[in-house]
Amino acid sequence: MKLSIERAVLLKALAQAQSVVERRNTIPILANVLIEAEGATVAFRATDLDIEVLDRAPAMVERAGATTVSAVMLHEIVRKLPDGALVVLAADAAAGRLAITAGRSSFSLATLPREDFPVMASSEYATNFAAPAPVLRRLFDKAKFAISTEETRYYLNGVYMHVARGPEGTVLRCVATDGHRLAQIDAALPEGASAMPGVIVPRKTVGELRKLLEDDEAQIAVSVSETKVRFATPQVTLTSKVIDGTFPDYSRVIPQGNTRKLEVDAAEFAKAVDRVATVSSERSRAVKLTLEDDRLILSVNAPDSGAAEEELAVAYDADRLEIGFNAKYLLEIAGQVDRENAVFLFNGSGDPTLMREGNDMSATYVVMPMRV
Repeated sequence: MKLSIERAVLLKALAQAQSVVERRNTIPILANVLIEAEGATVAFRATDLDIEVLDRAPAMVERAGATTVSAVMLHEIVRKLPDGALVVLAADAAAGRLAITAGRSSFSLATLPREDFPVMASSEYATNFAAPAPVLRRLFDKAKFAISTEETRYYLNGVYMHVARGPEGTVLRCVATDGHRLAQIDAALPEGASAMPGVIVPRKTVGELRKLLEDDEAQIAVSVSETKVRFATPQVTLTSKVIDGTFPDYSRVIPQGNTRKLEVDAAEFAKAVDRVATVSSERSRAVKLTLEDDRLILSVNAPDSGAAEEELAVAYDADRLEIGFNAKYLLEIAGQVDRENAVFLFNGSGDPTLMREGNDMSATYVVMPMRV
């Protein structure tokens, strides 16, 4: 195998591949990227056995062929090469080496045979549809902060993507929760998605998927089966196993009867929470909200470190209410608001609180209160 490729093109392809590779693994081949050159294209494939990414790039292929080499090492070498360099990759199967040359720089890396590289078994996808990148980006970006990190409740370690009934008909919905907060985001149902089985997309896959969704013009081909999900652009294909578990009935924790309404400037609210939380003890990070007559007082009282208080002008005309929240959760939820105003709906000081972005009904957040 011998090919020439521009540094920038090679670096972009390798960046995605090396981030999928697990740094610590007991199977040496899983640390490698599979390079396959044919025609005018070179393909880079990496896997951790749960996720597989395939990135195709244009190249001048002198000799077709394939080899595998350390993904992290190759990425580091290419990253440190000068901008605009033309990189030549030449594999010597007999010697088990890959030669990398660019200008006056030359490197030689150990390779492993391509036959040892595990390729993820292809799956019969029950549902295939296309969605614009910005739509998928919003669905996953706004939900992912609520993904649980508790390994014991593994079925919460991802984003539940499914078809659901929304206020305005059938929607494509993403939900994530860790038991303390919940995010539910809706988008218009793409054509061909109505029979999609609900799948839990793992946290790592959600992170890798973000790189595919940068281009606002891109259409993403989505394929879903009971065990796998695949997202593809013409250049990159990301295939992942889904979490084998049942996502809980999240609708039961979304409060329906919260009538005390607070409307506040989202950016100002987030800054004020951040300021008063500075003095709170790291363990609890509790912030108390006191609401009455268009006033919101945020306060923290940490006996071992100090106290803080800040007042905001808000729209609130219900009964006086005192309620406490984890500052980190409040900041994360306020950070999701794209519109100017955040609307909080309360019931009592011990009940879950609902948050929406202005009058937008397509995004719903729930946060559990704390005792303060």
